[in-house]
Amino acid sequence: MAAAAPPLCAWLVAAGAHADFGADEHRQTQCLDAGSGATFGLDRRPLGVRRRGSARSGMAVSVALQPERVIVEKKRPDVKQRRVVVTGMGVVTPLGHDPDVFYNNLLDGHSGISEIETFDCSKFPTRIAGEIKSFSTEGWVVPKLSKRMDKFMLYLITAGKKALENGGLTEEVRNDLDKTRCGVLIGSAMGGMKVFNDAIEALRVSYRKMNPFCVPFATTNMGSAILAMDLGWMGPNYSISTACATSNFCILNAANHIRRGEADVMLCGGSDAPLIPIGLGGFVACRALSQRNSDPTKASRPWDMDRDGFVMGEGAGVLVLEELEHAKQRGATIYAEFLGGSFTCDAYHMTEPHPEGTGITLCIEKALADSGVAREEINYVNAHATSTQSGDLKEYEAIVRCFGQNPQLRVNSTKSMTGHLIGAAGGIEAVACIQAIRTGWVHPNLNLENPEKVVDVGVLVGAEKERCEVKVALSNSFGFGGHNSSILFAPFK
Repeated sequence: MAAAAPPLCAWLVAAGAHADFGADEHRQTQCLDAGSGATFGLDRRPLGVRRRGSARSGMAVSVALQPERVIVEKKRPDVKQRRVVVTGMGVVTPLGHDPDVFYNNLLDGHSGISEIETFDCSKFPTRIAGEIKSFSTEGWVVPKLSKRMDKFMLYLITAGKKALENGGLTEEVRNDLDKTRCGVLIGSAMGGMKVFNDAIEALRVSYRKMNPFCVPFATTNMGSAILAMDLGWMGPNYSISTACATSNFCILNAANHIRRGEADVMLCGGSDAPLIPIGLGGFVACRALSQRNSDPTKASRPWDMDRDGFVMGEGAGVLVLEELEHAKQRGATIYAEFLGGSFTCDAYHMTEPHPEGTGITLCIEKALADSGVAREEINYVNAHATSTQSGDLKEYEAIVRCFGQNPQLRVNSTKSMTGHLIGAAGGIEAVACIQAIRTGWVHPNLNLENPEKVVDVGVLVGAEKERCEVKVALSNSFGFGGHNSSILFAPFK
């Protein structure tokens, strides 16, 4: 006991000091939109430090600080914002596990939606999904772990390592990196559902039958953690889980670590494997899924009047983000530049978007301000558009409200062919945006046969791929809970 006392005492002292400091520091500030007077919430940034683009957005910021706090913060040097570029991409999807194969299938209008084969779903009203039929971890995950891990982790690690390979970050190159400045931020909306479900079934017999890894392998952070352990990367490492907006939240936060000088290289994106009975049953219970079982490839139909819900999917999408000079120094191929993005919350309903689309519009406007991009520069939007009644239209209205004056604007939905990959959706859609920038082609919208009357089909990509010299691409992702996220990419110049 004597040996344990000093650390315990130190911990108690530190905890007490932290509590005292927190009480002294507590304060509230409000950030008000000069035009609408709406309250945005708390702002704890130091005096004189302002988010890039806030001057353009017209927001007035009021900050109250303790006098002694001002003195400390004034000594902190300003960090010059650094440019962030995309140097690698990795995917595991119903349309292929290589970025080029995946995008070529999108361009050709192939659907990855089919009947579910991995379990008996004959008693469910929905029996279709964007299911991955063939997948191997050979060469990417050691067999011992491969047998025990949940699929979301296997997809994550495989897509992450493929992104490294795609970005020329071989083991030899990685050995020369400063691993304290390399991080992993790959999230999951659902986490290890099957591992956890199997543990519950085992517990019905005895706790002794439970997988000893069921708790860590069920948590959403463990995919990022295991990948970082494998690579030896000691920089920022965590997981964000914001339902279907997960990937975009992870990508923007990863980019911000690079922008602020906290990292040079970040693996980021999302992964989910919800296609098990409890996952399908849960979304069926929400009445969110299409029941077009007789014609799976026609089931996901964003903006079409005959849509009857979204189609579940599974997989992972991962990007390598890198600081520009770091990428140049190692001779990396630069696929695109990451410009910025934003998050907002509808603060309205668990599953329904705000009826006026205010959270979506605000998110897009804040993303433009953060990126320093004018509205007229956006000529391609990869929409969240899941094929739900209200969601599709509210997003469309927000897009037109923001960019409707641009005659060159093209809008599509990757989900029309992949289904909705939940937390991984934004990851593969970011890859679709980058591939559009690289190839000069945007993929079609599948199944847009009877468009909603309020939708201008001239804005939406048609049933065939279209030529588009992308100036700036915007990718939207929105999640249950009212989480909104928008990120922007552009050709590197």
